[in-house]
Amino acid sequence: MTRWPDTQFRVGISGWRYPPWRKVYYPEGLPQRAELEYASNRLNSIELNGSFYALQRPSSYQRWYDETPDGFVFSVKGPRFVTHMKRLADVDAPMANFFASGVLALGNKLGPVLWQLPPNFQYDAERCATFFAQLPRTTSAAAEVAKGHDERMEGRALLECAVDIPVRYAIEVRHNSFKTKEFVELAREHNIAVVCADTAGKWPMFEDVTADFAYVRLHGADELYVSGYDDKSLGRWARKIRSWKCDTYVYFDNDVKVHAPYDAERLADRLGISSATAEV
Repeated sequence: MTRWPDTQFRVGISGWRYPPWRKVYYPEGLPQRAELEYASNRLNSIELNGSFYALQRPSSYQRWYDETPDGFVFSVKGPRFVTHMKRLADVDAPMANFFASGVLALGNKLGPVLWQLPPNFQYDAERCATFFAQLPRTTSAAAEVAKGHDERMEGRALLECAVDIPVRYAIEVRHNSFKTKEFVELAREHNIAVVCADTAGKWPMFEDVTADFAYVRLHGADELYVSGYDDKSLGRWARKIRSWKCDTYVYFDNDVKVHAPYDAERLADRLGISSATAEV
């Protein structure tokens, strides 16, 4: 299995289970259970998005850890129950449930946790500040938070971590009211990366570096989730990413026409982290 070297750039895809990718990106005859292993030997990071829709299980996170190479990193999308239903308020129990669901089983493969706000969520300084302040900043602190889970997690909670490492956070906003200096400074104060999201002009784009790392989501150059990135646009993104001079996580979410994995591999190659540079 590939061993990925330590690098400041992580480039990958948002999710990996897409039927249209089969027999196109994934070789014909490759069993579905082997898709993660295949993708993780070609890209050095993946954004887990199933966690956005439902709480996963410790056994799933452990399996994902086991199926990926050393040096690989997962970003994990926080649950929409926190962002869309609770809208960042009164989230002690949902946050505990999330961290108890098995996230800590990723160990040293745990990258940033992403919070994606809905398009109708307007900037609320007090609510954002309160939410940012309650986020656990290490895996050991997250394990303590996990102990506050509610009854739905009984018998399926993971309440300890194998390694104590920092936990980073990114936030993707989709309402123009966030385009203020105040929000950028608030995120910077709490070391939260404001996502630089390319959404074909549908939602605001931020290019401010507000944390000790940057987080990029590329949803489509011209049409949301559909269009790919040509060599010229990938070159612009590579230059931009290098100019930030910090750890950067980049995920392609233009999955509809099977552009995402190929675009990710091409950008990774431009940044010097193609699978050819990994140990085998």
